[in-house]
Amino acid sequence: MGKEKHEHEVVICPVGRFFLDLERVSGRKSKFFRHMNQSRIEFLKAIRSLVDERIERLEKAETEDREGRMTKIPVE
Repeated sequence: MGKEKHEHEVVICPVGRFFLDLERVSGRKSKFFRHMNQSRIEFLKAIRSLVDERIERLEKAETEDREGRMTKIPVE
């Protein structure tokens, strides 16, 4: 019974649910909806900037690591 009960269970983020409820109340044509939609775009852009910064740091560290290695040169 326990497993069957959890198969149909849906989990929704409380913050996401809050915004969905607000959209339902205000309607998609309202100023509120336009602001919320724009805020979602800005939030995703902020996340993208964090990811881009992390990629740049990792690439820079990888480049510095390669440049800092010694190369064995055979001597005749």
